[in-house]
Amino acid sequence: MAGSLRFERDAVDSRIGVITLSHPGRLNAIDVAMWHSLREIATSLADLRPLLHVVVVRGEGGHFAAGADIAEFPAIRFETASLRQYHEQTVAQALRALRGCEVPLVAQIEGACVGGGLEIAACCDLRIASRDARFGAPIAKLGFPMAPDEVALLLGVISPAGIAEMLLEARLIDAGRALQLGLVSRLCDDAQAEAWASALRIAALPPEVARANKRTLRQWARGGPTEAERTAHFNYADSTAHREGVAAFLAREPKPTPP
Repeated sequence: MAGSLRFERDAVDSRIGVITLSHPGRLNAIDVAMWHSLREIATSLADLRPLLHVVVVRGEGGHFAAGADIAEFPAIRFETASLRQYHEQTVAQALRALRGCEVPLVAQIEGACVGGGLEIAACCDLRIASRDARFGAPIAKLGFPMAPDEVALLLGVISPAGIAEMLLEARLIDAGRALQLGLVSRLCDDAQAEAWASALRIAALPPEVARANKRTLRQWARGGPTEAERTAHFNYADSTAHREGVAAFLAREPKPTPP
């Protein structure tokens, strides 16, 4: 049975979107079609109307995703050109689209978060995991290394020593160790409830502010904003959200008592 990747808005709060990884019976292993769907959906999120405030990324059935679909490997991995195309065109471009998305992304991580699933989670801004979640990229056991673009992605959230631990030992780590490495933002007993609570907090704030913060974080990740980006950053001065937010705060302040 093929996997699927779907996007939908929450029926109660349309400010919140949900991306669900689904591959029943295979721990949501990600097949080629799912990688293509991920790229298409991620590319479309920023321009959807009404405007999205936040997107929760999750897996179906108690697992995030157990890596790429190994059943497809014989058809794509045993010839250099097709192998490189798979990693640099199919996988890397899907991850790049997700990483470049302006909408805040909250990963709801349960169960297995391995290989390609780990990389999808790394593209999210917040990664909220259940205490029983497991992480890693034990691909050395399958006889191959991690692709350069995928290593670069993980270096954005985990130290080189942490990545080396996962890749060289080819073992899974528990959620506590993932928290120590910075791979996880927070641990909880119920990842679904906590991810949704986080999404509601983000959804309650002006979406243009969240997107501006994401842009600034990306700019510093590559060394800092250019002069043009610095100038553009302050264009919010006369925005409605800015004016109304400051006015609302001042209206709540206690008035000084006359002498």
